[in-house]
Amino acid sequence: MEGGVIAFETVNRAALAVLPAVLTRLIPGGKILRHEYVALNPTRNDRRPGSFKINVRTGRWSDFASGDRGGDPVSLEKRPPAPSSPASRPDALY
Repeated sequence: MEGGVIAFETVNRAALAVLPAVLTRLIPGGKILRHEYVALNPTRNDRRPGSFKINVRTGRWSDFASGDRGGDPVSLEKRPPAPSSPASRPDALY
């Protein structure tokens, strides 16, 4: 962070380099199928994996059930987590 500005592109590049490990911590219980991390969506009452996927090469993600989507790891992290999710902890990325 320079001068109080967060360099999101730098954060995204760093996250992409280790995205499977980041996803395992933020959204536990998922599996990598081909080039996608498939997991239950922690922000809603998801019962079966399949509608929430994150491309581990590009960071693009989508919840096909709700229509939510984003193009990078930062946008995924900015989603509001469920209260009981490990991602709701202040130290989630550390």
